[in-house]
Amino acid sequence: MTPPFVARALDVAAASLAVGLAALAVYTAGFGVFDNAWYSGLTVALGMTIVLLGREHTGTAWRAALHLGLAALFLWLSWTWLQIMLEQEMFFIDISDTQLALGWIAMAVIGYVTWLGFGLPMLLVCLAFAGWVLAPFGADEHWGRVAENLWYSTDGVYGRPVEVVGRIVLIFIVFGAVLQQSGAGNVLLRIAFAATNRFTGGPAHAAIVGSGLFGTLSGSPIANVVSTGVFTIPIIKRAGFTPKFAGAVEAAASTGGQIMPPVMGVVAFLMADVTGIPYLQVVLAATIPALFYYVSLFMVVLVEARKQGVRDEAVATPEPLTARDALQSLAFFVPLGVIVWLLVSGRTAQYAGFYALWTAFALCLLLFPSFRHPKEWLAALVDAGRTAATLMVIVAAIGFVIGVINMSGIGLKFAQAILMLSGSSLLLSLLLVMAGCLVMGMGVPSAPAYLIVAIVMGPALERLGVPTIAAHLFMLYFGVLSVVTPPVALAAFAAAPIAGARPMETGWEALRLSIAGFIIPFVFIVHPEILLIEGFTWVGLLWALAAFLLATWLIATGLARFEAGPLPLWNSAVRLAAALALLMPDPFISLGGALAAGALIALHRSGATQPNQGGL
Repeated sequence: MTPPFVARALDVAAASLAVGLAALAVYTAGFGVFDNAWYSGLTVALGMTIVLLGREHTGTAWRAALHLGLAALFLWLSWTWLQIMLEQEMFFIDISDTQLALGWIAMAVIGYVTWLGFGLPMLLVCLAFAGWVLAPFGADEHWGRVAENLWYSTDGVYGRPVEVVGRIVLIFIVFGAVLQQSGAGNVLLRIAFAATNRFTGGPAHAAIVGSGLFGTLSGSPIANVVSTGVFTIPIIKRAGFTPKFAGAVEAAASTGGQIMPPVMGVVAFLMADVTGIPYLQVVLAATIPALFYYVSLFMVVLVEARKQGVRDEAVATPEPLTARDALQSLAFFVPLGVIVWLLVSGRTAQYAGFYALWTAFALCLLLFPSFRHPKEWLAALVDAGRTAATLMVIVAAIGFVIGVINMSGIGLKFAQAILMLSGSSLLLSLLLVMAGCLVMGMGVPSAPAYLIVAIVMGPALERLGVPTIAAHLFMLYFGVLSVVTPPVALAAFAAAPIAGARPMETGWEALRLSIAGFIIPFVFIVHPEILLIEGFTWVGLLWALAAFLLATWLIATGLARFEAGPLPLWNSAVRLAAALALLMPDPFISLGGALAAGALIALHRSGATQPNQGGL
């Protein structure tokens, strides 16, 4: 084991650097970037060092020594990179083979730290792209040219992902950390519990509302599960739900926060930057699909509560809301209003985040006495800096991947492969893109997951004639849903220990709860009216809303094999088929599905389909 004083020193160093990174994010959001090369280099170097020196990665003496050495090496490599980049701004210079080799060493360190923070899947993605760009059967590029393009340029490691996340996203991480540290998150949960307590299965509904509200700011479903799940999951279990269901509810709700406007886990700003579509249009298009997702979660919980015989009296009546709770909730809602107002006024996202942060900070000081001590402010900065550090590591790795894509043209080749495999079938093409997004998004936070799938999969959807906003929301949904998709369902795996459930069982349960999220992207491709994009009709929108809600109810009851009572197997199967028919673009097939759904529900409610004892 690492000697205690050494472990303490490394942790203090990491915490101090985390405060520095958070402070840098605040300064940049308010006053701008002093120099692109300096800022990008500093944010990545700080992120790498913080992760390497963090106590979760320095448990033994040899590992502490290794990580200290790697941190020092990367800081030196970053300084070398900065000198060359500053020289390139003034002169044309030749980069020596030694410097090119140092670039590969630096990228290898990034790969190692990516593995530390995000596990094997993301490392394998980086290795696969590195192999592709170098191998004779791939792009067959010279190693020196690759290093020059991916390290000593702004089209690789220090490319657009690092720039956008550093300038726009980090300020919202600090904003979320202040709200969480002050206690505003707990107030939101209390309000959610009070609002949903009258519904059957109220605690689970409250977890959906609370985790969804806070998840839209966090940018990480896993972090949201850990922070809010310790409160929501035990209460859901006390209501009578099974442990795996309690963990799955929290995982599914936290994941949905990444698609919920107005912040969408900060992806809304990234999507506006990548597509060139105004932020407000992105938020408007994303609103109805996000509401669909949460309505579907409410339906699944309601059905499951009835099936498991959960009763409201199983949980002690929550404390009644007071005027103090309503007042303290302003610490969340007022800054959110500031963000929307400034963005509507034409201000930049980072400017809006800067003023929202200071608004939140002032309100938290006023409304939460425990937050008035400087140690609480410091704790918020440390948490924000550590989260920002892990994000800078992954976006540096994503930058490497995107650089390879740009060098080799693999994105266009992938698009051509999809079109060749699917022929003229839009559905098959969408299924292939869905599979690619789920695989490439595994183990990656929402923002970088969106960036990587947008670069790789975007050309394929554009060639299919899908509207830009629909294509990018389609990719976002499946990039986000990878965290509740086994075998790498990280949000569910984070919830399982808190719930006392098996990780894989919780993962499959979270997948079942989130099933609407896998349907919604296909719905807005078939029925673009729900995105409120140009050319939509009110009749089409109302039909799409009705069809989705009815289909969701059929799927929720069909998978649970329960509605007003147990369902026979044939009834469940027909419900799923009717739901699929409802969502078809052909109006006659859709109408047939609606008629079948009505008949099934009426027949079951009349008691005609109750199964016999021991039968199906």
